[in-house]
Amino acid sequence: MSVGSTLLAELIDALRCLPGVGAKSAQRMAFHILERDRAGASRLAERLTAAVERIGNCRRCRGFSETDICGVCANASRDSSLLCVVESPIDQAAVEAATGFRGLYFVLLGRLSPLDGLGPRELGLDLLTERMRSGEVHELIVATNPTVEGEATAHLLSQIAREAGVRATRLAHGVPLGGELEFIDRGTLAHAFGSRQTLT
Repeated sequence: MSVGSTLLAELIDALRCLPGVGAKSAQRMAFHILERDRAGASRLAERLTAAVERIGNCRRCRGFSETDICGVCANASRDSSLLCVVESPIDQAAVEAATGFRGLYFVLLGRLSPLDGLGPRELGLDLLTERMRSGEVHELIVATNPTVEGEATAHLLSQIAREAGVRATRLAHGVPLGGELEFIDRGTLAHAFGSRQTLT
């Protein structure tokens, strides 16, 4: 793709680092910014630079934070006996927005994936094990994604919890609310069928 400007080509290439943004989308974004919203682009560049420089990871939960301990971990009104383990900060945000969960979190920043170089050490499982052995955590809520890697991670987390004497629970997976059986994929339906519960 010839754009006639080295800087423009570099901008388009830089925009491709965003998830789901290919060459055409990146080109549209770059052209829009330069044609219609240079002030917005400057504001975006400033905020992006500030975020990259000042946002790190919470020392306790590994979620995003501008301080050593994030606001959730520092909140004394949260129930420290409940610990929800998620794969990423975006999963934490989803749980926080969609539920009334008032416990604490631990963010793995990935899932077991030896091919990608992600093992127990990279996921911070030594820190998680230490937290569970402290006696403060009574229930570990495993909220990893229902993928092959997510399930393997969940299995390892349940082993760690069991060894620490902590009850491990897993988020329910299966038929979505309002879903119709004929439209649900076979894997989801099989998982839901195998995980059926007693009606009370």
